[in-house]
Amino acid sequence: MAGDARRTRSEPHEHDEIMGQMFSYIYANLPDYPLYQDHRPPPALAASDRVDRISRLPREVRREIVSRLPVKDAARTAVLSRRWRTIWLSTPLVLIDAHLLPKAQGFPPTAANTPAVTAAVSTIFQAHPGPFSCVHLICSRMTSYRAQLARWLQLLATKGVQDLVLVNRALPREVAVPMPLPSTVFSITTLTRLYLGIWKLPGTADLRGASFPHLRELGILFVEMEPGDVDSLVARSPVLEILNILGCMKGLRLRLVSQTLRCVQICTSILENIAVVKAPCLERLILSEPCNRDRELCTRVRIGDAPKLHTFGYLEPRQVLEIRDTVIMPGIKATATSMLTSVKILSLNVRFGVRNDVKMLPTILRCFPELERLHIMVYLLSQIHDLLTFLKISV
Repeated sequence: MAGDARRTRSEPHEHDEIMGQMFSYIYANLPDYPLYQDHRPPPALAASDRVDRISRLPREVRREIVSRLPVKDAARTAVLSRRWRTIWLSTPLVLIDAHLLPKAQGFPPTAANTPAVTAAVSTIFQAHPGPFSCVHLICSRMTSYRAQLARWLQLLATKGVQDLVLVNRALPREVAVPMPLPSTVFSITTLTRLYLGIWKLPGTADLRGASFPHLRELGILFVEMEPGDVDSLVARSPVLEILNILGCMKGLRLRLVSQTLRCVQICTSILENIAVVKAPCLERLILSEPCNRDRELCTRVRIGDAPKLHTFGYLEPRQVLEIRDTVIMPGIKATATSMLTSVKILSLNVRFGVRNDVKMLPTILRCFPELERLHIMVYLLSQIHDLLTFLKISV
């Protein structure tokens, strides 16, 4: 890191801050796991006579209890009594590697405790016969554990993992040239939810063999990919409902064709163009915190067939908006083919100090005649007065 800092004329602590912010973005966008936040029973539920009533519960109920515990506590139940000895091994595995960190150290992980966490993950995978219900691996620097990663993915595929989060906690220099994602991931056909963080997708040609027949939610976070990669993954996920993309810095181009997608969210990315070609179930299209503003790059947003689109934002007047076959321009007359009557909630990013943005705003609003809620975000507090003036004039 010190060498990287010298080459970029920045201090090592600045790299740490940048990496910390990036991982904070990633962790904030990861899905929740099916565990109790506090696995200790409240005092009101504790037996005052010290009679072990929990052990008398039916086996299926005890399995459900164990499945809701962090993995270390779940494994420890085997020593409670003979009735608990085989419960953990017969319960679908829920493994969150962050729960393997020393309690004194807490989260986030450091380079010092990563080897112990990685070794513990390998031990648990080998000990548990499966199936694997939920596995979140976010603590290991995968670049240093390629052999373990390959073995993990083989076991995950064999033991039918359904919910998988795989984040490579890489160093700064490894983020610039990310590690290729092993192709084994694309052979796990049992997945219902998949989140990937800090990898390089293998490319459209290598994705031809991918198949996710049960995948309903896909998250791609700070992943390097080529044009067409996401389109290919969506096409190979026939029941996909949620697509979440964060931190695509290479220029994202999407062509969405899906019979099942309900929500698409793209955040903190360089978005070149997105075309909703045919998405009959799409309800929410969220394009937030774009990274195009400091670049001479204009995003093109085309809405074709999306009859159920209900929530749309954050649209910017300087973006090129195309509704069906009509490019929305200042002063254009609204017609039935240039309006989205299904949209009830619209969010806009407007620079009221920029004349072209202000000129474009009334035209955009005419394209959404059935709005019930309008959110307008301004870049500067000084523009609030301009916003209020505009709304007063418009009303």
